[in-house]
Amino acid sequence: MTYDLILGTAERVFTDHCTKALRDNAESGSKDDQHGVFPEDLWTIMQETGLHQVGGEQSGTSLADAFRVIRLAGKFALPLPYPEILIGNRFVTGEGLTTVAEGAIAPWARRAERVITDDGQLVDEFDVVQGANLAGEPRDEIIFESSESVKLPTNFRAIMAMTRVAAMSGALEKLLELTISYVGERKQFGRPISGFQAVQHNVARMAGEVAASTRASDAAIEALDTDRFVVQVSAAKVRVGEAAGIVAEIAHQAHGAMGFTHEHELHHYTRRLWAWRDEYGHEKEWQQLIGCRIASVGADRAWALISDCAD
Repeated sequence: MTYDLILGTAERVFTDHCTKALRDNAESGSKDDQHGVFPEDLWTIMQETGLHQVGGEQSGTSLADAFRVIRLAGKFALPLPYPEILIGNRFVTGEGLTTVAEGAIAPWARRAERVITDDGQLVDEFDVVQGANLAGEPRDEIIFESSESVKLPTNFRAIMAMTRVAAMSGALEKLLELTISYVGERKQFGRPISGFQAVQHNVARMAGEVAASTRASDAAIEALDTDRFVVQVSAAKVRVGEAAGIVAEIAHQAHGAMGFTHEHELHHYTRRLWAWRDEYGHEKEWQQLIGCRIASVGADRAWALISDCAD
């Protein structure tokens, strides 16, 4: 019941306030129309509704709840460092915005009060070299001289990778919805292009990839408090990453020239998928982890590991 209430609140907030114009304005980069403006009003609403505390130790919600709300945020291409905010607030306390750095690169560090590095350092005084990923999302380099240690779980990298799995699975769902809507409306030779067999085949393939990605994401979330979590996240990051390439390609094909314009919102999702795919490990890294784990248990137990991820 609590989770349903949170999800409903989040969906209303995202629907009402996460507009294409807001996402466009938040994009950072070298082009004249990329302003990198932090959505202060949206951030205020998130704090007023408590959505920035989902998954926190004192919130009455779980880390699994946080991942599911991150999936919804991915479906709206939320222009906030929302995964970092939730994970950061779970492990440190303090007023204002906490972000998390992969190496020395942190989303929206230019706006953050503090940064947690993925090797367990808490930094509250730092300089920033502004940058952006492929999607125009701010990815800033932090430069600092002093920090304090913060205790992070040994599977912290897998937790952060799971935030990308969740967000990508949400974005994939949105791509499928956009494509189904477009092919049902766009007409060619006097009828909707959804009536053409080739288009139907591609949309069906998209649906299969999205369903597989959602299931992989769910399986990893379900394994959160078990010894198989890292393996499940590895499999999910690989599967969702592969789906991102396939689904984005089909979505652009189905939308035709319209899908390549800046005016259409399709690019907000495809570019994020391409960017998130590389964050916290591309498929190759996680494939290697799975391979090493299988090799370590030996031939006699390989099937047990594959079938139920039991160590």
